[in-house]
Amino acid sequence: MGASGSSVQVPSSPQTVVKQTAIPSECPMHNKEQDRSEAKPVSSTPSSVSDCPVQNKENVAPTSVPQEWVSECPMSGAGEPLVVEKTDDVDPSNMMPPPNQRPAADQPFALPTNRQVSSIPRAGKDENWVYPSEQMFWNAMLRKGWRWQKEDINQADMQNIIKIHNANNEQAWLEVLKWEAMHFKNCSKPQLKSFGGKYTDLSPRAKIRMWMGYERPYDRHDWIVDRCGRDVRYVIDYYDSGVVDSDYKFSLLDVRPALDSPTALWDRMKVTYKRWLYRSGEE
Repeated sequence: MGASGSSVQVPSSPQTVVKQTAIPSECPMHNKEQDRSEAKPVSSTPSSVSDCPVQNKENVAPTSVPQEWVSECPMSGAGEPLVVEKTDDVDPSNMMPPPNQRPAADQPFALPTNRQVSSIPRAGKDENWVYPSEQMFWNAMLRKGWRWQKEDINQADMQNIIKIHNANNEQAWLEVLKWEAMHFKNCSKPQLKSFGGKYTDLSPRAKIRMWMGYERPYDRHDWIVDRCGRDVRYVIDYYDSGVVDSDYKFSLLDVRPALDSPTALWDRMKVTYKRWLYRSGEE
């Protein structure tokens, strides 16, 4: 899976070799200090809308939605508080208000409102999660305080941002499925129930890696997976590999079940042992 893996060795100071683009913090893959390039979309469906990757019924946000309601995915990734004046319609699976597909007043160029359907099944619904449009992503960045400057991003860059966003989520889900494969007999179809960005809350493993001299992960997410009626929390640390591969992936993912139960502890012990056996066989 390119540069991804459930446990990674991260270069301490990678150098990105693709076109650099100043991008503010946004879901799920970057904070205000990170630059991004391209990634590949999944599948296209103009009629599906929602916050990333939440699905909704309309392609355009209702006119009754207040102007201050703008879509962002999936939470305030850099730790900013999410301020919503009304909470009646906030989706509890990602704590997001209704999607905003309206162009901003001072937006310098038009952006598409079409969406990409993910491969990630949504728990409790006969559908997959849906990623945000370029317009929704732009509105989300504005919500977090970013304001466009000529030297920042252009129309083509927004396409790249969405592709990166979608590819990284697909990459993370594949890593989750590797862990869930150990429980295939009991649950053959795990589903993503909810998720949230926790950039400011470093995981214990990330702290240890930083003490050892490795770089800070540029983002962290916690995903709640429905294992056929049982909620399992996964911690995902995102590291920048410094390069973009042929599939436009650049992230090194450290994905593992959170130590919330004896089952999660046993799973991690088994995987650690298997990795040790594999590495010992190579020596």
